[in-house]
Order: sequence, then C-alpha cells, then structure tokens
Amino acid sequence: METTRADRFKTAILLIAATGLTVGLAFHFTGRPDIANLIWIAGVVPALAALLVEIFGSIGRGEIGLDVVAALSMSAALVFGETLAAAVVAVMYSGGTLLEAFAEGRARREMHDLLSRVPRTATRHRNGGLEEVPLDQIAPGDRLLIRQGDVVPVDGTVASEAAFVDTSALTGESLPVRLAHGADAMSGSTNAGEAFDLTATREAKDSTYAGIVRLVKAAQASKAPMSRLADRWSLGFLAVTVIIAFAAWWFTGDPIRAVAVLVVATPCPLILAVPVALVAGLSRAAHFGVLIKGAGPLETMARIRTLILDKTGTLTDGRPQIVSIDSHDGMVEDDILRLAAALDQASKHPVALAIVATAKERGFALPVPSDVAEIPGEGVVGHVEGRKVIVGGDAFVVSRVGRRPGDQSVIAAGSVLVAVAVDGHMAGHLVMSDPLREGAGGMLDGLRREGIARILLATGDRADVAERVTEGLGLDGLRAGLTPDQKVLLVLSERKRGPVMMVGDGVNDAPALAAADVGVAMGARGAAASAEAADVVLLVDRIDRLGPGIEIARGARRIAVESVVAGIGLSVMGMIAAAFGYLTPVQGALLQEVIDVAVILNALRALRIAPHEPTTPKPKAVSSGQDDIAQGATP
Repeated sequence: METTRADRFKTAILLIAATGLTVGLAFHFTGRPDIANLIWIAGVVPALAALLVEIFGSIGRGEIGLDVVAALSMSAALVFGETLAAAVVAVMYSGGTLLEAFAEGRARREMHDLLSRVPRTATRHRNGGLEEVPLDQIAPGDRLLIRQGDVVPVDGTVASEAAFVDTSALTGESLPVRLAHGADAMSGSTNAGEAFDLTATREAKDSTYAGIVRLVKAAQASKAPMSRLADRWSLGFLAVTVIIAFAAWWFTGDPIRAVAVLVVATPCPLILAVPVALVAGLSRAAHFGVLIKGAGPLETMARIRTLILDKTGTLTDGRPQIVSIDSHDGMVEDDILRLAAALDQASKHPVALAIVATAKERGFALPVPSDVAEIPGEGVVGHVEGRKVIVGGDAFVVSRVGRRPGDQSVIAAGSVLVAVAVDGHMAGHLVMSDPLREGAGGMLDGLRREGIARILLATGDRADVAERVTEGLGLDGLRAGLTPDQKVLLVLSERKRGPVMMVGDGVNDAPALAAADVGVAMGARGAAASAEAADVVLLVDRIDRLGPGIEIARGARRIAVESVVAGIGLSVMGMIAAAFGYLTPVQGALLQEVIDVAVILNALRALRIAPHEPTTPKPKAVSSGQDDIAQGATP
C-alpha cells in the first residue's frame, strides 16, 4: 500500500511538472513569455518541494546523495531566470524517479510472485470429513487434501499413490515433476495433476516456503557493499560537480554556465544503476532456483575465487543406492531385492528406506511382512510370504545363519554391504554406495571457466573414501577426516587467498557456512541449521544450479559497473562541455535524461542473463563412508 501511494505521488508530481512545461511552451510560442515563465515556475515548485523533503529525510537517516545536485540545479535555474531549463529538469527528474521505481518493480517481480503465492488456509482430513483450517493450525502428521491448482501449504510426504507438482516458481523447472508415494513435497509447489493427499512433516512456519518468504523479505531490504560504495562515490561526484560549476562561473563570469553544469549532473547514474542491476540479478537467480539472501551476498558471490565443497549430501547424493546384487545358491537377484525390501518396509533406517525405494522404482509389489523384530544398528528379522527373512549387516546375518569363511564379498572402500538370508541360508548381498550427484563434474568445469581458481573437498569421511569420490574431478585439494571446527579453520585459512564460498547441507556444515564469505546450503533436503547459516540456498536438490547462480551474480555485477562507468563518463563529458559553453541548461537537462534512461535500461539487462546450462553426465556410484549410516554394516 505504501509503495502504491509513493508511486501515485511520483506520478502526480510528474504530471504537474509535465503540464507546466507543455502549457508554458504554448504561451511562449504565442508571444507571452511572461505568463510562460510563471507557469514554468508553478510546475517546478511542487517537484522542488518534494525533492527537498526527500533530501531532508535522507539527511535525518544519515544519508546524503546526488539528489542535492538536482535541487541545486532547479534552484539555480529559477534564481538566474532559466525557468525553461528548471521546468525541463523538473520533468526529467520526476520522470527519472518514476522510471527508477518502475525498473526496480520490474526487477523484483519474480520475488513478489513468490510472496503472492503464500496460501492462507489448507484442507485437512478430520473424522472422515474435510475442514478448512488456517495454516498455523496444521501440525506434523496431519493429512491434507491438495486439490488441482492448489499451492502445497507445508512440507510433507505424498500420501496418495502419486502426485504431479509444478515447482517452476521455486526452482525454474519448466515441467511438472512426478512424486511417488512417500516422496517429499516442497511447500510452495503447485499441484499440476489430480488431487492428492499430503502428510504434513513440518509446521507452516518451519516449512521451506515460509523460509523462502523470510529470505525474500530480507533480500528486498538489503543493501550491497557495492551499493554503499556507490553512495560514497556520489559524495565525491557531488564535490566535483560543484567545483566544475563554480570554476565555470568564476573564470567566465557567466552564472548560466554553472547552471548548465549542475543540470547535466542531475541525477547521477550512481544512484540508479547499482541497485537496479543487483536487484535484477537477485530476481534472475531466484528464477533458476538459487535464492540469494540479499544484494550484499550477490555482489560478494561475483568475486569468489575459492570453492570448498562438503562431500556427503553435497557433492554426492547423500542417499545410499544399490549398485550391485551378489546372489548365492542360485537365488534370483530380483527375488533377493523383493524379499529384502518387503521386510525393510518395517524399518525407518536410511539404508532400509533406500532398498524399499529401489524395489518400488523397479515395479515390485511388496507384500506386508509379519513377526518383524528390528535390532537397532544390526538388522531386521521377520517373515515374508511365509518365508523367514533376515536383512542387515554381514556379521549380523552370518551370526544367525552361518557361512563358510570364503563367502565374503569384496567391495570398494566406503561401500555398504547388506546381507540377505532366506529360510536359514545366505541368499545374497546388496552392495550399496552413495552416487555422485548428476552434473557435478560439468558444474566444476563450468565454475573454472567462470574464474574459480581453487576447488577443494572438505569432508569428515576417511581419506580413501574421499579419494574415490574425487577421482577424475581434478580438484585442487582434499581434506578428509575433518570435524566441524576444522572445516571452519580450513575456510579461514583459504580466505587469505581471496573470497571463499562454502557449500554444505548438514548441521555440521553450518559453522563453516557462516565463516565463509558466501555460504551455500542445499535447501531441498539440507538441514534447517545450514539453510539459516547460509547466504545462498539452492531450492532444488541439484548442485549444478550453483554454476548458473555464480554466472548470474558475475553478470549482474558486471552490468552494474558498466552502467556506472558509462553514465559517469558521459556525465563528466557533458559537464565539461557545459562549462565551456557548448551546452545550454535546457540542452544539458535533455542530455542528462538520455543518459539516465540508457543507464536504467542497461541495468535491466541483468533480467535477461542466460546462464549456460551445465552438462549432466551419467551419475557414477561412489563410496559413502563414515558420513553415511550403514544398517549394521561396517565399510
């Protein structure tokens, strides 16, 4: 509402100034310059008064900028009888401020789209019926109905057989995503298919979308270091402007030349280009699923020279997957997987969940197990279709069924070996490991092309496991066996070489993310603590989105610098020309407005930055190690 009132006020001031200029010109060309001068003054006074109020308000906040030049130019033009020039400046300045407001509004559009999508209520199943409830009344475990076209109100898991959701507003993914039963659904996504049920896993205030809204509001209120630097530059430019104007008057005795100099300097691209370009960069990055918490982190992100990556859940997928099935006694591999998955339905262990997910992906119908007993950290025992099944660590299963010493399967460092026994005999082994994320290799190559000089891996895993992960990636360094405080020390030591970016997803990464110049959290599945500590959150669970984010940050900063340099350069040339008498005050006002419009339009180019889409090589299986949890198995 306040923004609307401000825009209406600026529009009214522009209309008054434009009407005064137009009507005054009509009287001027009909031979009534006296009336024209009065009308021009009447059109200038409201604009000048509004500008003075804004200047005094800024001074009260401890800020001072180039609006002072605009006030000086209008005042000087009125004092020395250049009323037409004053009227032109009033129109151009009020038009420029309105154009600036429009430009920033255009740049923030995608962020406002995020805010406007916040749902207010949700439909909850209760006592065999449905009820509409406010979001703050939803608790974890509630079963919600998500109708077609509804925005998912809270984080949860799909309780129906499947769901199709549109995540384009959050992640930039253009096509709807199919979520199977039990899959995580991100709040803020839209139901693009038939109605489905959702089991809430978080309260609304703790859900992904609520966090995004908080970050967006913080980003809108932020001010980049580059923008603050522009404020300091503006004081220097103000001094240069006054000196040139005074010198032109002093050496020529013509005050009109001083007026022309002041008019050419009104306003300055410094106060327009930087905020518009950086806010446009924030908006563009959000479109690609990279939420940057403000203009400051975006500007710092553009200067990153060193990248430090966590391993599990960041460089790797963080979820164990089956890479091979070893069969014993001639049992069919599919039967081994189906029986193991059927029994593991009774367990919430990460490895058990991965086995069940793999079986469902392969289309197996899983019977319900019975007589299930789970031994924490060891394995699960039960009956499936009348057959006794044991699933767990190799040592646990061997202790139950026995096996010849030569039966041990050979696995790579860091892999997890899950043994499966059926009816008292060893049926086989499931070999599991943590796959490298899709696009990780291409992403690292792209970052090097963007100027990242050093890329390091920092992990709490064993050295042999870390070496297997980094094989062929061409990293500049590997630090294994690190505790959270040691990761912080690594970040601090690397900062001596230049700005450092740290990427992680777990609670143990939060201190290092906070210590880095730019901390990046994997927000889709990462811990809330890491998302809070980070400056950048990847909304989609894809590490390759980091490349487009950095490319957009560099592009937005480059456009801001180009706009400032070009705008200031043209303004200085115009002031010098005015000082030597080559520009009248009216011509100077028109020239400066052309410069300002060009600067704003150039800054808006940040909205059209098209980052290179990284290649996504086929993922390969890599080890998991101590960062992962084995179901009773030791690597």
